[in-house]
Amino acid sequence: MHRSAIANFPPQFLRQYPSIQASIVNRVAKPCDVFINHRGIDTKRTVVTLLYDHLFRQNLHPFLDNKNMKPGDKLFDNINSAIRKCKVGVTVFSPRYCESYFCLHELALIMESKKKVIPIFCDIKPSELRVLNDGKCPMEDIRRFRWAIEEAKYTVGLTFDSMKGNWSEVVTSASDIIIETLVEIESEKQMQRHKSTPILRA
Repeated sequence: MHRSAIANFPPQFLRQYPSIQASIVNRVAKPCDVFINHRGIDTKRTVVTLLYDHLFRQNLHPFLDNKNMKPGDKLFDNINSAIRKCKVGVTVFSPRYCESYFCLHELALIMESKKKVIPIFCDIKPSELRVLNDGKCPMEDIRRFRWAIEEAKYTVGLTFDSMKGNWSEVVTSASDIIIETLVEIESEKQMQRHKSTPILRA
């Protein structure tokens, strides 16, 4: 939801329910918890949107390009910033995922930023992921993308067959893993803060 969405609420409604206005502003301003990396034409209308909506209802702050960006936003600037600020990356791999420069760029940046990554292999096996050199990408990018794909291949994730599986089950499983990961990350941060706090002696 964008800041402009607040304008859709009647002023008298927001005055009557200030907590709702505060909630909307907070949701807009807060950096995302989860960045969802995917190839839109393959999975946006299915598992990706279901996952985004499920996380949103859990009061988390997922990032999805068509949900968090508006006309006039700089594509790479906003996406790169969201990846760097997020706590967890979710990568939804699909049969034609590796054909997308944008998908591979996002994945590489997630890996380079050393974010916790949760892969979802949708209708594809990890061993089938390959970055092909079609001559349109600089070799430096190809090497970067291949490295990121190899990292993802050897990361434990969820597998899903859309012909046999249940969308609700994979979304619920992914959400549970994401929430558990976020709790672990927050616990680690609190422990680090506790260790760095000086002990005052009387």
